[in-house]
Amino acid sequence: MPAARDGRGGAASVGQVGERRRVLARRVRWLVAGTIAYNVVEAVVALAAGEAAGSGALVGFGLDSVVEVASAAAVAWQFAGVDPERRERAALRVIAGSFFVLAAYVVGDAVWALARGSEAGHSTVGIVLAAVSLAVMPVLSGAQRRAGRELGSASAVADSKQTLLCTYLSGVLLAGLLLNTLFGWYWADPVVALVIAAVAVREGREAWRGEHCC
Repeated sequence: MPAARDGRGGAASVGQVGERRRVLARRVRWLVAGTIAYNVVEAVVALAAGEAAGSGALVGFGLDSVVEVASAAAVAWQFAGVDPERRERAALRVIAGSFFVLAAYVVGDAVWALARGSEAGHSTVGIVLAAVSLAVMPVLSGAQRRAGRELGSASAVADSKQTLLCTYLSGVLLAGLLLNTLFGWYWADPVVALVIAAVAVREGREAWRGEHCC
C-alpha cells in the first residue's frame, strides 16, 4: 500500500493521516446535520402544500424528504460512535432500505396518479420549494460524496447518492408542476417519477451490497 502523501507531495505522517480523517469525519457529521435540518423543513412545507393543492407529487416529495432524513440519521448515528467503521454495515442497510421504500412509494403514487387521471391545483409554494431544492441538494450531495470518498466511507457516499436522488426528484417535481400549471399535462410527473424509482432501486441494491465507495 503506498504511503499517504501530504499537501506538498511528501509522505504524510501517521499523525497527519489521523488528523485528516478526524477532519473528514467531522465534515461528514456537519453535512449530515445540514441535510437533516433542510429535509425536515422541506418535508413540512411539501406535505402542507401538497395537501392544500391536492398534489400527490408534492406529498410524495415530502415523504421522500422523510426518507432522506432516515438515511442521513443512519450516517449520523454511525459517525457518532468511537469506531464508525464497525457501524457502517448497519448504516448501509438502513440507507438501502430507505431507497427501496422511496421507490415503492414513488411507483405506487405514480401508477395511482395515472389511473385516476385527476389534475392537481396550482401550487406556487411547491414550485418555489422544488426550485430551491434543485439548487441546494447538489451542493450538499457533492460535498458529502467528496468527503466520504476521501475518508473511504461507503455509507457516507451512499447517503450522498440518496441526496442526489432527491435532486432528481426536485427536477421531476418542478417539471411536473410547471407542465401541469401551464399545459394541464397531469401525466408528465408520474411518468418521469417511474424512471426515478428505477434509479432508486439500483442505488438501493448497490448500498445493500456495500458498493458505494471510493
